[in-house]
Amino acid sequence: MITVNADGKIMVRRCLVTLRPFRIFVLGIGFFTLCFLMTSLGGQFSAKRLGDSPFTIRTEVMGALESRGVLRRMSDMLEMLMKRMDILARLENSTDFHRGDEARFPLDRFQPAAGLMERIQAIAQNVSDIAIKVDQILRNSLLNGKVMEGRRDQCEVPRDPKYPDCAGKVEWMRARWTSDPCYAFFGVDGTECSFLIYLSEVEWFCPPLPWRNRTVAVPSPPVPPRPQAAFRRDLAHLLELIGTGKESLSFMKKRIRHLAQQWLRAARRLEQKLAGRQRDQKHILIHIGFLTEESGDVFSPRVLKGGPLGEMVQWADILAALFVLGHSLRVTVSLKELQRCRVRVIDTFGTEPAYNHEEYATLRGYRTNWGYWNLQPAQFMTMFPHTPDNSFMGFVSEELNQTERQLIKANKVSSMAVVYGKEASIWKVGGKEKFLAILNKYMEIHGTVYYETQRPPEVPAFVKNHGLLPQHEFQQLLRKAKLFIGFGFPYEGPAPLEAIANGCVFLQARFRPPHSSLNHEFFRGKPTSREVSSQHPYAEDFIGKPHVWTVDYNNSEEFEAAIKTIMRTQVDPYLPYEYTCEGMLERIHAYIQHQDFCTTSSLPPSPKTKSPAMQSPPSLLALSPNATHLVWSPSAGWVPQAWPPVASLQVWVSEPQHTCTETCRRHGLVCEPTFFRFLNKEEVFLQLSIACDSTEYEMNHLYPAVAENVHECYLQKEPLLFSCAGYNTKYRRLCPCRDFRQGQVALCRDCL
Repeated sequence: MITVNADGKIMVRRCLVTLRPFRIFVLGIGFFTLCFLMTSLGGQFSAKRLGDSPFTIRTEVMGALESRGVLRRMSDMLEMLMKRMDILARLENSTDFHRGDEARFPLDRFQPAAGLMERIQAIAQNVSDIAIKVDQILRNSLLNGKVMEGRRDQCEVPRDPKYPDCAGKVEWMRARWTSDPCYAFFGVDGTECSFLIYLSEVEWFCPPLPWRNRTVAVPSPPVPPRPQAAFRRDLAHLLELIGTGKESLSFMKKRIRHLAQQWLRAARRLEQKLAGRQRDQKHILIHIGFLTEESGDVFSPRVLKGGPLGEMVQWADILAALFVLGHSLRVTVSLKELQRCRVRVIDTFGTEPAYNHEEYATLRGYRTNWGYWNLQPAQFMTMFPHTPDNSFMGFVSEELNQTERQLIKANKVSSMAVVYGKEASIWKVGGKEKFLAILNKYMEIHGTVYYETQRPPEVPAFVKNHGLLPQHEFQQLLRKAKLFIGFGFPYEGPAPLEAIANGCVFLQARFRPPHSSLNHEFFRGKPTSREVSSQHPYAEDFIGKPHVWTVDYNNSEEFEAAIKTIMRTQVDPYLPYEYTCEGMLERIHAYIQHQDFCTTSSLPPSPKTKSPAMQSPPSLLALSPNATHLVWSPSAGWVPQAWPPVASLQVWVSEPQHTCTETCRRHGLVCEPTFFRFLNKEEVFLQLSIACDSTEYEMNHLYPAVAENVHECYLQKEPLLFSCAGYNTKYRRLCPCRDFRQGQVALCRDCL
């Protein structure tokens, strides 16, 4: 019961004439307060059904603190309302009230107020009952929560030989779980259990926690069918997605428009080849990192001044391929929109596993500004297929129809050469005078060097410089020229392929010794140990003569002899299939449908115990008929759902001075790092007749390997370090190789 002080009574008595309207006002305040409370509790107490009145309360328990707080506030307000009603009731019974107002306000006129009072009392009782029930629910929930929290606080790193990297990964998470917002997105909160949940359920380095599997099965609604990708016939929407405002974007859009018909023709051919096969539509975020303001966007201002265009060529072709394949794209050039864990990195020169693994790179001296991301190496996608550890993304060159090919052959000028290089700095490097003088004896030399009117470039007087040409004019120049000659830089750009596709012979310098991060400034700091034997290794290794000549520019006789032979040689325009629109569509389609970096790769289960009666399971690998290498065993009782298919696997042993990339190439194959897991076993050494006095598991990007002089064998401890790259004269490496489709080195024969 609330008492009212003397001042309060005096105030009421001074308002006798307006007291009854005041009573209704107080009731109204209580009623609307209650309605407001009920409609502003965020769905915890709501009247959503058609038959619910404002006085019917349904509860949705959200959480212990929130639910109890809401009930407490509601109870307090109802109690206050009841006290106000009680005060008014006592005032109503007072003598002064009846004498001063009885005749003017008939009592029956306000009878609904009494009914309202009863309904409020009923609501109060309802809320009280709800509070008791919710409190019981929350007590049980808290009890279960304490059990669960106890489990979370008591997690220990499991010691499971099937997961040898678990402890190391947990240690890594302890130190770095705040380094990327994606960990928090997957529920990592700094506790030991959250690390183990992430490493066992999102990644695959730890075994599943037993108590995570003891949940009550809740029926789930049927999974809706996945949207299917359909080949697109119009690129207009893609041009809108790319946006405007940067010279780089304008260049990319012009390229897409120029090649639009070739993309659409290639899509029709691939659609026929797939014969109606179902393809899931992917939602793909395209983040063009080199154009971000955060990176400085150094490319856009140089587009019109002869700057590098290779990256923009590749990005334009990637966008076109993904769009034509029918996937849902979002294009961004801002880091603010990039907080994703599952990424593909467009990486021109590639990232080898030794540089990608942060701990290993730091300990062994491989750390650079571009590495240590701890991604699966195949998530890095390159411009050329020089690093099998990464995925070959590529780009496209324009295809010629038969009429264009005939015109090019008829209009070729056998004594015309075009120099590869648009920047004046390329011409300033010393040592070019000698071979340019030889070339000038036989050919008219043309350049496309950017310059400003008041400052012409420093090129020899006998060079006819056209300045920086638009792409279509540059192609017309290539269609006339016989020779496209490189000065040794830039490395591995798209221009040589365009020249070869337009009927030119590409002449380039052989590097002795090969250029690498050990002896050349350009490669220093890049996450690769690759040794580049020429300006364009792909052209040298995958195309070769008569389209590509690689000679020693310091050997005048060899250089001059090459020029004479090239002038006499007739060559047709040539474009590798993998650099056509259809080839790129085929490749990206295969990656999207088959590459999965989120699912654990499984190996066949091994029996926990063996008895004399048990026979050893058949080996997964068998010696080839000529006993030179291992292949997948036809009698293997287990065939994994692997991509590429394991039937394409061959295991070869390298020479001490060869990488696995080189070893596979010498046998007409390609190194396939996803197969390392099948040969990272002690029994494989025995099958290859390699004697091992000891076998150790260690972290080394060259393992599995054998040190033959001491009969020591080594297996790989860290799966992220499986690598086709690298060699040491101390070791002979076990190399996983596979076949490949004609003109499509990224895919095995059965990979499509």
